[in-house]
Amino acid sequence: MSRIGKKPVPTPKGVTVSVAGQTVTAKGPKGELKFVVNDLCSVALDGDKVAVSPIDKESKDARAQWGMSRTMIANLMSGVTSGYTRKLELVGVGYRAAMKGTGLSLQLGFSHDVDFPAPAGVKFETPKPTEIIISGIDKQLVGETAAKIRSLRPPEPYKGKGVRYEGEFIFRKEGKKK
Repeated sequence: MSRIGKKPVPTPKGVTVSVAGQTVTAKGPKGELKFVVNDLCSVALDGDKVAVSPIDKESKDARAQWGMSRTMIANLMSGVTSGYTRKLELVGVGYRAAMKGTGLSLQLGFSHDVDFPAPAGVKFETPKPTEIIISGIDKQLVGETAAKIRSLRPPEPYKGKGVRYEGEFIFRKEGKKK
């Protein structure tokens, strides 16, 4: 039995939830998000709570989808009320980020600037030249965008230069000895 899946998802104040078949729609102050629940699970609206249950409790796939579906619905509720943010740090001499319209212009030690357009539903901020704040209401899209920016110049283990998540620990290696 899924301990996560058993708990119904409470609806926060200011959020309206509707369930139409397998589609759960949440509207809140930040926007609207939808999630389609897998056919192995059933979803129901009980007052101000959304409950997810597996159709076949003996099926391993249904039990796996059960907890995941409940978490995705909880992410919808959190996204339309408060949203999600992810911070990136640029470490290295000359590594900078600047806003270019709605996108980013990154100087990452290449011979050219890297322009990164903002996907729909994601907003960038650069409070310092070495800091990027990615925000939006879709948790998956914010995380994926942060991972794509980090993959442009991942942190290397010898000097620690590159784009890293805020607070990320980089295992450092010792250089060659003579």
